[in-house]
Amino acid sequence: MTTIQQIRCPNCGRPAEREHFASRQVLQTQCPCCDYLLVTCSLTGRVIEAYAPGIGSRPPQWG
Repeated sequence: MTTIQQIRCPNCGRPAEREHFASRQVLQTQCPCCDYLLVTCSLTGRVIEAYAPGIGSRPPQWG
């Protein structure tokens, strides 16, 4: 069973969707406006796949 929620995109704030695929134990959040995608395990919260073109990666902080 799949449950779909209408949410705000955590990247751009526009309307987005969060789908819960219970049979696969996966949560998928996606935004058609900014191309944000986050796929996580619904049991552990671990990130399976992520793509957010507007969010830059930071180098590790040492020290």
